[in-house]
Amino acid sequence: MKALAVRAAGLAGAFAAGAMAAHLAHIPRLARLTADLQRSRERILATREEERRRLRHDLHDGLGPTLAGLAMSLDAARLTLAGEPELIGPVLGELRDRLATTVGQIRELAHGLRPPALDDLGLVAAIEALADGCCDRVDVRFDGDRADLPAAVEVAAYRIVEEALANVRKHASAGALLVQLARDADDLTIMIADSGVGLPEPPRGAGPPRTGGLARMREWAAEVGGGCAVTSRPGAGTVVSARLPLAVPGYHRAFTGEGERT
Repeated sequence: MKALAVRAAGLAGAFAAGAMAAHLAHIPRLARLTADLQRSRERILATREEERRRLRHDLHDGLGPTLAGLAMSLDAARLTLAGEPELIGPVLGELRDRLATTVGQIRELAHGLRPPALDDLGLVAAIEALADGCCDRVDVRFDGDRADLPAAVEVAAYRIVEEALANVRKHASAGALLVQLARDADDLTIMIADSGVGLPEPPRGAGPPRTGGLARMREWAAEVGGGCAVTSRPGAGTVVSARLPLAVPGYHRAFTGEGERT
């Protein structure tokens, strides 16, 4: 009995040592994953802050002075109409041209915040419009309930598909394209698959691209707590897959003002 106990204790010790060794072996990988996640968050925050800075600059230094100048032009037009009404035509023509330019600037700002097609057409029809003419054969599908998607998820989905289709148009030389969206209780999943030439093989040892369209798609997915992956083989097409959680982190609190209850 004593020998059996000793043997059992030895086996338990060996098992514990093996488990500890396996745990220690995973620590460097976990550390790398944590560091990659931290860098990804930092890039997202930097991108978001840069976008806010650009928007503030456009409003404060661009649109603001333009509107102030239009107000002064209206005053000048009023004085011209009162004193020299025969000269009012050219003044009003110039004012109209400046107003048209200002409207265009406002539309560009609004498009940067949320694509108007989402409000005008809805997500599916907006994606169909994006994909129209992209390839000889285009198929856009949506499985599940289309109603009441979170606004942030709609924008992320639209931007990811928009970027993926831009890459297809520029590089894929594809004859067929499938855009499939599926909604379940927790997520919206997206797949964009083409029959084109595929992506070139990256250099040996190179990590995932950190700039350009592929990186932007990953950032748009990460902003809503999701992920995006791109798989491709030369000559066998490219597949972009994304998962966007419907419960966007911070979305409820940010848009309702409610916090977590403890």
